[in-house]
Amino acid sequence: MGAAMNLEDYLKLVGTELGVSEWHTIDQKQIDAFADATEDFQFIHIDPERAKRETPFGGTIAHGFLSLSVLPKLAYATMPTLNGAAMSINYGFDKIRFLTPVRAGKRVRARFVLSEVTMKSPKELLARTNTTLEIEGEPKPALVADWLGMHFFA
Repeated sequence: MGAAMNLEDYLKLVGTELGVSEWHTIDQKQIDAFADATEDFQFIHIDPERAKRETPFGGTIAHGFLSLSVLPKLAYATMPTLNGAAMSINYGFDKIRFLTPVRAGKRVRARFVLSEVTMKSPKELLARTNTTLEIEGEPKPALVADWLGMHFFA
Protein backbone atom coordinates (compact mmCIF):
# COMPACT_ATOMS: atom_id res chain seq x y z
CA MET A 1 0.00 0.00 0.00
CA GLY A 2 0.98 3.63 -0.34
CA ALA A 3 2.27 5.66 2.57
CA ALA A 4 0.13 5.79 5.70
CA MET A 5 -1.05 9.20 6.89
CA ASN A 6 -3.35 10.72 9.44
CA LEU A 7 -6.77 12.04 8.49
CA GLU A 8 -5.89 15.72 8.96
CA ASP A 9 -3.00 15.47 6.49
CA TYR A 10 -5.17 13.52 4.03
CA LEU A 11 -7.84 16.24 4.09
CA LYS A 12 -5.20 18.82 3.13
CA LEU A 13 -4.52 16.87 -0.09
CA VAL A 14 -7.88 17.71 -1.70
CA GLY A 15 -7.13 19.18 -5.13
CA THR A 16 -3.67 17.61 -5.39
CA GLU A 17 -2.24 14.61 -7.17
CA LEU A 18 -1.90 11.67 -4.79
CA GLY A 19 0.44 9.84 -7.11
CA VAL A 20 1.22 8.20 -10.41
CA SER A 21 1.47 4.41 -10.67
CA GLU A 22 4.18 2.33 -12.25
CA TRP A 23 3.62 1.19 -15.85
CA HIS A 24 1.64 -2.05 -16.33
CA THR A 25 1.51 -4.06 -19.58
CA ILE A 26 -1.88 -5.27 -20.80
CA ASP A 27 -0.99 -8.30 -22.89
CA GLN A 28 -2.96 -10.79 -24.96
CA LYS A 29 -2.94 -13.34 -22.12
CA GLN A 30 -4.82 -10.85 -19.87
CA ILE A 31 -7.21 -9.97 -22.67
CA ASP A 32 -7.97 -13.65 -23.31
CA ALA A 33 -8.50 -14.33 -19.58
CA PHE A 34 -10.90 -11.38 -19.38
CA ALA A 35 -12.78 -12.68 -22.43
CA ASP A 36 -13.07 -16.09 -20.77
CA ALA A 37 -14.36 -14.55 -17.52
CA THR A 38 -16.92 -12.31 -19.24
CA GLU A 39 -17.71 -14.56 -22.23
CA ASP A 40 -17.09 -11.57 -24.50
CA PHE A 41 -15.39 -13.29 -27.44
CA GLN A 42 -15.56 -10.56 -30.08
CA PHE A 43 -12.74 -11.00 -32.58
CA ILE A 44 -11.39 -7.50 -31.84
CA HIS A 45 -10.28 -8.88 -28.47
CA ILE A 46 -9.26 -12.48 -29.11
CA ASP A 47 -8.20 -12.90 -32.75
CA PRO A 48 -4.98 -10.92 -33.43
CA GLU A 49 -4.78 -11.85 -37.13
CA ARG A 50 -8.37 -10.95 -37.94
CA ALA A 51 -8.17 -7.77 -35.84
CA LYS A 52 -5.04 -6.79 -37.77
CA ARG A 53 -6.79 -7.36 -41.12
CA GLU A 54 -10.21 -5.89 -40.35
CA THR A 55 -9.66 -3.01 -37.92
CA PRO A 56 -7.62 0.19 -37.81
CA PHE A 57 -5.93 -0.88 -34.55
CA GLY A 58 -3.26 -3.17 -36.01
CA GLY A 59 -4.27 -6.02 -33.71
CA THR A 60 -6.43 -6.79 -30.72
CA ILE A 61 -7.54 -4.31 -28.09
CA ALA A 62 -8.40 -4.75 -24.42
CA HIS A 63 -12.00 -4.74 -23.32
CA GLY A 64 -12.79 -1.30 -21.85
CA PHE A 65 -13.72 -2.87 -18.55
CA LEU A 66 -10.42 -4.78 -18.48
CA SER A 67 -8.65 -1.42 -18.71
CA LEU A 68 -10.85 -0.14 -15.90
CA SER A 69 -10.25 -3.25 -13.80
CA VAL A 70 -6.48 -2.70 -13.57
CA LEU A 71 -6.99 0.51 -11.56
CA PRO A 72 -7.00 -1.21 -8.12
CA LYS A 73 -3.68 -2.89 -8.96
CA LEU A 74 -2.21 0.44 -10.03
CA ALA A 75 -3.64 2.26 -7.00
CA TYR A 76 -2.40 -0.23 -4.43
CA ALA A 77 1.21 1.03 -4.26
CA THR A 78 0.29 4.63 -5.11
CA MET A 79 -2.65 5.76 -3.00
CA PRO A 80 -2.09 6.60 0.68
CA THR A 81 -3.62 4.54 3.45
CA LEU A 82 -5.32 6.25 6.36
CA ASN A 83 -4.13 5.64 9.91
CA GLY A 84 -6.99 4.25 11.97
CA ALA A 85 -8.98 2.98 8.98
CA ALA A 86 -10.29 -0.49 9.73
CA MET A 87 -11.19 -1.07 6.08
CA SER A 88 -11.21 0.79 2.77
CA ILE A 89 -13.28 -0.34 -0.19
CA ASN A 90 -13.80 0.51 -3.84
CA TYR A 91 -17.22 2.15 -3.51
CA GLY A 92 -17.69 2.51 -7.24
CA PHE A 93 -17.36 4.99 -10.06
CA ASP A 94 -19.49 8.09 -10.37
CA LYS A 95 -18.39 8.85 -13.92
CA ILE A 96 -16.39 6.86 -16.45
CA ARG A 97 -15.43 7.93 -19.93
CA PHE A 98 -13.57 5.54 -22.25
CA LEU A 99 -11.47 7.62 -24.67
CA THR A 100 -8.91 5.42 -26.45
CA PRO A 101 -8.64 1.63 -26.80
CA VAL A 102 -5.63 -0.10 -25.26
CA ARG A 103 -3.87 -2.26 -27.84
CA ALA A 104 -2.51 -5.64 -26.77
CA GLY A 105 1.04 -5.26 -25.49
CA LYS A 106 0.69 -1.57 -24.55
CA ARG A 107 1.65 -0.22 -21.14
CA VAL A 108 -0.70 1.84 -19.00
CA ARG A 109 -0.33 3.83 -15.80
CA ALA A 110 -2.77 5.75 -13.63
CA ARG A 111 -2.80 9.25 -12.16
CA PHE A 112 -4.84 9.88 -9.03
CA VAL A 113 -6.03 13.37 -7.95
CA LEU A 114 -8.01 13.63 -4.72
CA SER A 115 -10.91 15.89 -5.64
CA GLU A 116 -13.30 15.67 -2.69
CA VAL A 117 -13.53 14.17 0.79
CA THR A 118 -16.83 13.90 2.68
CA MET A 119 -17.30 12.60 6.21
CA LYS A 120 -20.51 10.57 5.90
CA SER A 121 -20.44 9.87 9.65
CA PRO A 122 -17.75 9.96 12.36
CA LYS A 123 -16.67 6.50 11.18
CA GLU A 124 -17.16 6.77 7.40
CA LEU A 125 -15.23 8.90 4.94
CA LEU A 126 -16.08 9.04 1.22
CA ALA A 127 -13.19 10.06 -1.06
CA ARG A 128 -13.64 11.06 -4.69
CA THR A 129 -10.52 10.64 -6.82
CA ASN A 130 -10.20 11.88 -10.40
CA THR A 131 -8.43 9.01 -12.12
CA THR A 132 -6.77 8.97 -15.53
CA LEU A 133 -5.47 5.80 -17.18
CA GLU A 134 -2.69 6.84 -19.55
CA ILE A 135 -1.35 4.75 -22.43
CA GLU A 136 2.39 4.95 -22.99
CA GLY A 137 3.14 6.87 -26.18
CA GLU A 138 -0.48 7.89 -26.81
CA PRO A 139 -1.72 11.50 -26.64
CA LYS A 140 -5.15 10.56 -25.26
CA PRO A 141 -5.75 8.45 -22.15
CA ALA A 142 -7.60 5.16 -22.22
CA LEU A 143 -10.14 6.47 -19.73
CA VAL A 144 -10.97 9.08 -17.14
CA ALA A 145 -13.14 8.39 -14.12
CA ASP A 146 -14.38 9.75 -10.83
CA TRP A 147 -13.52 6.87 -8.50
CA LEU A 148 -15.23 6.66 -5.13
CA GLY A 149 -13.57 5.04 -2.13
CA MET A 150 -15.15 4.51 1.28
CA HIS A 151 -12.94 4.38 4.37
CA PHE A 152 -14.33 2.93 7.60
CA PHE A 153 -12.83 3.77 10.98
CA ALA A 154 -13.09 1.65 14.14
